[in-house]
Amino acid sequence: MRETVQEGNAFVIKEGGSVIAEVTFKPAGENTLLIDHTYVAEEMRGQKLAEDLVRRVVEHARETNQKIIPACSYADAQFRRRKEYEDVWMKS
Repeated sequence: MRETVQEGNAFVIKEGGSVIAEVTFKPAGENTLLIDHTYVAEEMRGQKLAEDLVRRVVEHARETNQKIIPACSYADAQFRRRKEYEDVWMKS
């Protein structure tokens, strides 16, 4: 069974106790998070796991009244595709 949990500055998806996907973020100034890494195990790719994890960071930012800098290429692509992320996107 898959489980999505927050572990520090990351959201991870675990299956059988092992991490199969993760997105990491870190503070980047006051009220701003920087998404710096996404990972999905090769055998799990194509299942929208990274997309779900980026969505979790967006939800977290909304809940904590923060903005996001999508620094990793995957997160940046998601923010460019999804107009619904505009409210939390810290554009440079």
